[in-house]
Amino acid sequence: MKKRLPSLIVSMLFSGVAFAENETQSMELIEVISKKQAYRGNVAIAQLPQSVSVVTSEQLDSLGINNFQHALNQVSAISTQNNFGGLWESFAIRGFAGDENLPSAYLINGFSAGRGYSGLRDVSNIQAIEVLKGPGSALYGRSEPGGTINVITKKPLFDQSGYVQLSLGEHDYQRLEGDYTNGVNDKTAFRVNGAFEKSDSYRDTITTEKVALTPSFLIKVSEGTQLTYELEYANQAIPFDRGIPVLPDLDLPSSRFLGEPHDGAMNVDAIGHQLEISHQVNAVWAANAGVGIRESSLEGYSSDTELSPGRQLLYIDGQTVNRQRRYRDYDATDLSARAELSGAFSMLGYTHNLMFGADIYDYELETHQQRFRVAWGAGETTYSVNVFNPVYGQVAPELAATVNYLEQQDAWGIYFQDQVNMTDKLQVLLGARFDRFKQTVENHLASTHSEHTESEFSPRVGAVYSAFNNLDVYASYSSGFRPNSGADYLGNTFAPEKSRSFETGIKWLKNDKDVELTLALFRATKSNILTADPVNSGFSAALGEAQSRGVELDFIWKLTNNTELTSSYAYVDAHTVNDMVNTDWGVSIPADSQLINVPQHSYNMILRHYTQFAGYGVDFGVNVQHVGKRLGETINPDYELPAYTLTNLFANITLSSAFMLQLNIDNALNKHHYTNSYSALWTMPGQPSQFRASITYQF
Repeated sequence: MKKRLPSLIVSMLFSGVAFAENETQSMELIEVISKKQAYRGNVAIAQLPQSVSVVTSEQLDSLGINNFQHALNQVSAISTQNNFGGLWESFAIRGFAGDENLPSAYLINGFSAGRGYSGLRDVSNIQAIEVLKGPGSALYGRSEPGGTINVITKKPLFDQSGYVQLSLGEHDYQRLEGDYTNGVNDKTAFRVNGAFEKSDSYRDTITTEKVALTPSFLIKVSEGTQLTYELEYANQAIPFDRGIPVLPDLDLPSSRFLGEPHDGAMNVDAIGHQLEISHQVNAVWAANAGVGIRESSLEGYSSDTELSPGRQLLYIDGQTVNRQRRYRDYDATDLSARAELSGAFSMLGYTHNLMFGADIYDYELETHQQRFRVAWGAGETTYSVNVFNPVYGQVAPELAATVNYLEQQDAWGIYFQDQVNMTDKLQVLLGARFDRFKQTVENHLASTHSEHTESEFSPRVGAVYSAFNNLDVYASYSSGFRPNSGADYLGNTFAPEKSRSFETGIKWLKNDKDVELTLALFRATKSNILTADPVNSGFSAALGEAQSRGVELDFIWKLTNNTELTSSYAYVDAHTVNDMVNTDWGVSIPADSQLINVPQHSYNMILRHYTQFAGYGVDFGVNVQHVGKRLGETINPDYELPAYTLTNLFANITLSSAFMLQLNIDNALNKHHYTNSYSALWTMPGQPSQFRASITYQF
């Protein structure tokens, strides 16, 4: 495996982010050093003309969620996508998912983090997950029109606090998690958190192991200046698992594994650095800057069910599964930097909340792949298994190189935003962004070189009107773009995705704050979108133009002083706009075809109650998640994943001021379901019922 270590010391500057929140645990009473957040300026999140969802660390702890994808499932209009054999998170926001052959993009403290091969994100260092829905490309740049996800990490505190948590569960689930923070002196504080997790699976022969470690430092340089540094290390060993075939007259258990245990695990390594500085110029103006670098790699062997009908005997005899075998060695380096200045001033009787800044990035992706597959139409059984009784341990066939390319993306952008207080009730937002990017792809097997350079201007406009009784009405429009990574099977680069999105809605907060409600209507169109190429696996293919429209409803209702109901619902109609004939697949994709893995209807509900029992404080409840039916294969409109509803139970028992016991039953009713699909032959069954128990010591 090749691991590039750039000869650069991460040095630069940007704003440290501190997130203030009332928590039941004393260690989460964060000292607010600065309220500035990346791409936010001095506009409060509630005043933005868009729907915003926030998942806090307290919610994650209460529900017993230690999986980033499961955390995102708490947010309306986010749907799980094909996760590349279980090696990364992949999700769609309002129907748009980006490139299926790469992890979904998200930010960590405003820096790019989803690109590359960092594996499954641990939640041990997450303070909050912000999901800023809808139009945002004019600010964040290079993003999906469905929305932008920003993870805010836990920051060092000057008061000592920490915890150690041990979790055990079915399938030999073991997890040890810890967090400790303290001040070195009155100018410097540090924090270390992380987790070790090892588990078998409901899937035969699958065992995973994950390590996450995140140390960080904060230095008060002066009264108005602070410097933060954060390191993130991840190491994961995860066997590649494509799920099971779901075909008529073929009934397989969720546990059936058709890969090869002797392939071993795929190894994921990632290390990231963030260095940020913020300076409060005066009472209303602040400057911040920073740099981040992330190196990641993925390497290992896999044996996957062959997708090509002419090479797959399962379609002929109903029991013989032809398999491909692959070796992958993927490496990525993602370097980015940004600088901002934000503040407020009055002119001609209007208050302007102004922010402007610039960012750059250099992204490198190196991909090597070797493969074995049987000849088309030959009827070979080499390296096949019986779908009803797979026998593992066959002699591994020799592999031939199929992919060897290097992709480089270089880009810079400048942006500004001004949210103007026109009256006591009306705020108007104006923003724009200019981007310039260059993409090169070198195909070393074909000895070809492709290059693409483009400039994009992305405007944004919005308004928020405070109608009455804490009821705000808002609307927002934006255009945007996102470079498409990689090349098609023939080595051609793709034109960037371009989007137009519109959103309108209401935000209501009852005077006594017992009810919070957000209702949003949205519509977005995106051109030059990609989908996974089911014939040439590991490559993408252009799908044309797609549109997403729908409705979201999110509310929190405090039924009593001790009982709270949180609920969200989304209707998403995501479909293609144009007819298309794809020569690689040899099929026609008509207009109005649904996008893969996106349900039209979904909802999430949490009912939570606090009480005393036998002298102990008890916080318990139920989390119900419903996912509607979804298209399961892009080129087969008849293949749909059925709808499902999961019921998860949780209870947190405060044993003393230092000890807490947590009990969780996931999928308590043991519902059979499928979480995502690449094709009918690669469909991932969901986890059956699982019990977990955790004991936490706080200090």
